[in-house]
Amino acid sequence: MVKKSGNSLLQIGVVLCCALMLTACSSTYYSAMEKVGIHKRDIMVDRVEGARDSQAEAQEQFKSALEQFDSVVNLQETDLKKAYTSLSNEYDKSESAATKVSDRIASVEAVADDLFDEWEDELEEYQSKEKRAYSKGQLRSTKSRYKEMLASMHQAEASMGPVLRIFKDNVLFLKHNLNAQAIGSLQGEFSSLKGEIDSLIKKMNIAIESSNKFIADIR
Repeated sequence: MVKKSGNSLLQIGVVLCCALMLTACSSTYYSAMEKVGIHKRDIMVDRVEGARDSQAEAQEQFKSALEQFDSVVNLQETDLKKAYTSLSNEYDKSESAATKVSDRIASVEAVADDLFDEWEDELEEYQSKEKRAYSKGQLRSTKSRYKEMLASMHQAEASMGPVLRIFKDNVLFLKHNLNAQAIGSLQGEFSSLKGEIDSLIKKMNIAIESSNKFIADIR
C-alpha cells in the first residue's frame, strides 16, 4: 500500500474544499433565484438564449473580419501599417467573440447538469409508479434533445478555432512585414549614419595628423 505524502493530502484537501465551495455557491444562487420564482429550467433557457445570441454575434464579427481581410489583400505596401492595425483589431474582436461563445456554452452545460441531477434525484420521491415512469420518459427525451443542441453548439464552437488560427497567421505575417520594413528603415538610417561616421573619421585623422605635425614642429 502506497502512503500519501503530506503534500498530496494537502492538495486533495484543497481540491475538495474548492469543489465544496463551488457547490455551495451554486446551491445558494439557485435557492436565491427560486425565492423570486426563477428555477433552474428558467436559468437554463436564459443561458441557452445567451449562448445562441453570442454565436450570432460571433458570426457577424467573423463576417466583418472576413470582409476586412478581403479589403486588405489588394492594399499597397505603403498601406501596410494601416492594414495591420485594422486586421489586428478585427482579430482581437473575433477572439473575444469566440471566447464569449465558449463561456456561454459552458454556462449552459453547468446549469443543465444541475437540472438533470435534480430531476434524477426527484424521481425517487414519486409515490405513483405511473407518474414516475412518465417523468422519467420526459427526462430521457429532454436529455436527448439537449445533447443534440449541445452537439451543434460545440460544432459551431469548434469551427471558430481554425478560422482564428488562419486569421492570426495573417495578422502576424503583416506584423512581421512591418518589422522587416522597420529594420529596413533602420538599415537605411545606419547607412546614412555610417557615411557621416566615415566622414568624421577622415576629418579626425586629418586633425590628428595635423596635431602630430604641429607637435613635431614644436619639438
